[in-house]
Amino acid sequence: MNDRYSRQQLFEPIGEEGQRKLADQHVVIIGAGALGTGNAEILVRAGVGHVTIADRDYVEWSNLQRQQLFSEEDAKYRMPKAVAARERLELINSDVRIEGQVMDVGPEELRELTEFADLIIDATDNFDTRLIINDIAQQRGIPWIYGACVGSYGLSYVILPEETPCLSCLLEKVPMGGATCDTAGIIAPAVGMVVAHQTAEALKLLTGNKAALKRKLVSFDMWNNQYISMDVQKLKKADCPSCGEQPVYPYLQPDQQTKTAVLCGRNTVQIRPTLTEERNLEALSSALMKLDGKVEQNPYLLSYSKGEHRLVFFKDGRVLVHGTKDIAQAKNLYYSLIG
Repeated sequence: MNDRYSRQQLFEPIGEEGQRKLADQHVVIIGAGALGTGNAEILVRAGVGHVTIADRDYVEWSNLQRQQLFSEEDAKYRMPKAVAARERLELINSDVRIEGQVMDVGPEELRELTEFADLIIDATDNFDTRLIINDIAQQRGIPWIYGACVGSYGLSYVILPEETPCLSCLLEKVPMGGATCDTAGIIAPAVGMVVAHQTAEALKLLTGNKAALKRKLVSFDMWNNQYISMDVQKLKKADCPSCGEQPVYPYLQPDQQTKTAVLCGRNTVQIRPTLTEERNLEALSSALMKLDGKVEQNPYLLSYSKGEHRLVFFKDGRVLVHGTKDIAQAKNLYYSLIG
């Protein structure tokens, strides 16, 4: 018995056979923030043979409170999260093949990342990327595990192609707003709880214990002592464009992607969400007023300024991110406020 995994192999549902299965698996983790680093560390320590982590961002001081693989040195030198995570994980388990991909994940990138994947874990901060993950997973028949947390609240759900409702079934549309860690804060125990649910389900799938899957959407609020386990199987739709009888995978189509463009002659990036919907500027203003930046509003738009950047939100969903020509940076700023 390999002593490294001896306690895990003593757990009867995994055993030596399950450990051998783990060593043959490839897990792709999209996002290297709080959920991504938590998932990655547990799966690498468990002996998953190949772990790929993709993220477009770099480490900041505000990450250290909950993103467990990073150090003060990483924040000081603004190390790309995927690189810092890979380097730390290689020190934890040298037997695991670990890839850290610094990239903004879209359909083409996700196709490449998941070509030989056995499982995708969602550790993102926005529904645009989640819906791309959902369509790729449905198209390729790859299970994926949804996870999200903010404040003291979190949720998780395992999506199995052809068996369970997909994310498109559960969502009527891409949310245009909502609380984020930057606007509502977050406590580390909420992260840990979501990670525990995601990785427990991941280990069941990867070791062939599919019958043990929870198959319910888990939702909880750790501060208010609430825990809900919801059966959502009836929400599976035969006419769903992503997982129905005649799928078209809409979020892999070019016209369904969030549009970004650097404005000519200006240090500005425009972000245009996939769906045009009237944004509630009053609700957004209330959320942003709690932050350090400056909020200004007129009947047509809302402006939020902090440091060298200013984001201007229009009612139709468009956002101008002033102070940068870097699309990845503009997206980070946008999703940190909008989610």
